[in-house]
Amino acid sequence: MAHILVVDDDVQFVESVRVYLESAGHSIIVATNREDGMRLANEKAVDLVILDVMMHEPDDGIAMAQELRRKGFSKPILMVSSISQVTGFTYGKDSEVLPVNDFLEKPVRPEVLMQKIAALLAK
Repeated sequence: MAHILVVDDDVQFVESVRVYLESAGHSIIVATNREDGMRLANEKAVDLVILDVMMHEPDDGIAMAQELRRKGFSKPILMVSSISQVTGFTYGKDSEVLPVNDFLEKPVRPEVLMQKIAALLAK
């Protein structure tokens, strides 16, 4: 099916996502930081990126999404983060500040994540 890059430093989240996506037939590659995520996005033919906001730096995911778009990455980016719980602010996609295709708040139910991924891949 699809080749999906998951960039998140939350090992439990990554492993649960891996189980669901692989059981649906997707191929998964994982990075736990922005640098490795950028390298893999540039080296591998990925169909979708699932990206956390806060990793080593509090804005790593935002910076990565911006950099990917500046470099011409046109595949869907799904941001999945608990940043709203940490900061108290509501976040969502924004073509300049947060150039992602969709945003989900952690914790996310597996069926919601799978539906969102299917919708993004169908576009």
